[in-house]
Amino acid sequence: MSGYLTTHVLDTAKGCPAAGLKIALYRVSGNSHHKIAETVTNEDGRTDSPILPAGDFKTGTYELVFFAGDYLRASGQAGDDPLFLDEVPLRFGMSDADAHYHVPLLLSPFGYSTYRGS
Repeated sequence: MSGYLTTHVLDTAKGCPAAGLKIALYRVSGNSHHKIAETVTNEDGRTDSPILPAGDFKTGTYELVFFAGDYLRASGQAGDDPLFLDEVPLRFGMSDADAHYHVPLLLSPFGYSTYRGS
């Protein structure tokens, strides 16, 4: 098995990488969530290594939680509490044990999008 998972975050409101944004990764089984990783984005908005490296990779359902509110507050983009976007969960499945899955987040204070990247 050589699959792995990477992610990155781009701040589309500022047009730059989202540095210093905390991300947690959970394995999901039914209603159960098990946290398996936590990291913070670097200056390029990426993690320094895969958030789920090949040695730990298993197919299944996962959820990335992006702590957008903390980042938006720190970058001066937060509005009044409660924020429109605070924690952004993305649930997705990985079915190919040998694939590289890349799940980025494009973020602004009032919207986000994602896709399966390469």
